[in-house]
Amino acid sequence: MAVRSPLINVMTGAAIKAARALRRDFGEVEQLQVSLKGPSDYVSTADTRAEQTLVAELTRARPRFGVLAEESEPRPGIDIHHRWVIDPLDGTTNFLHGMPHFAISIALERDGEIVAGVVYAPLVDEMFWAEKGQGAWLNSRRLRVSARRDLADAVFATGIPWKGRPGHKPFLAQLESVMAEVAGVRRWGVASLDLAYVAAGRFDGFWEANLKPWDMAAGLILVQEAGGLVSDLDGRQGMLESGDVLAANQHLHQPLHRLLRVAAPKPA
Repeated sequence: MAVRSPLINVMTGAAIKAARALRRDFGEVEQLQVSLKGPSDYVSTADTRAEQTLVAELTRARPRFGVLAEESEPRPGIDIHHRWVIDPLDGTTNFLHGMPHFAISIALERDGEIVAGVVYAPLVDEMFWAEKGQGAWLNSRRLRVSARRDLADAVFATGIPWKGRPGHKPFLAQLESVMAEVAGVRRWGVASLDLAYVAAGRFDGFWEANLKPWDMAAGLILVQEAGGLVSDLDGRQGMLESGDVLAANQHLHQPLHRLLRVAAPKPA
């Protein structure tokens, strides 16, 4: 039976509160103010309102913690050991196009290590959560990564670099290499949910480059606590620093890493 700690209760409670406005805004998306942060990189009033709610709820419960959030400047905390890492609306482009696939992502970082994470998909009421040493869960159901061993049976998720993002040619080489060996590749545009789906065994693995910490932080601990492996695309543990992530079950992590490395080797 899932027993949520006080910390997880704070995180899930904040996500549920922020989700109320997101559901309303999704139903009135044509009324939202939208601005451009960079090429094909949007922010809406839905993002900023959700972030304000999350920061208010989390800092009320843990006022000494720092905050790293997508739509605002980093806030150092009195407690230098703890920091919230927040994406108030992962999948903004989906959201603004009326696609019902987006999420709220909250992680807690302690001395550089992610120790708790929540990814909430409001429209389907799926709350993925994990805490170090306590397993990964979907609502009240324990999660485990898939048990598939063969690339030919595997379905992987990825993220495609869009206008203004680097790495188009290396990605195409990687995709061609992976496509030739696996049962399928999916691109849904929400890294936090892609990682949560790896934790749930829905995807057998996921890779993407040039992410931000808030895109992946909560998803990393979900995969780890569900029995999967995570690394950057060099096979190291520098995901939050490099912005690259490769997540898969224990049987497929190395084969996927090998395919990606051979297809697009890093310059010497």
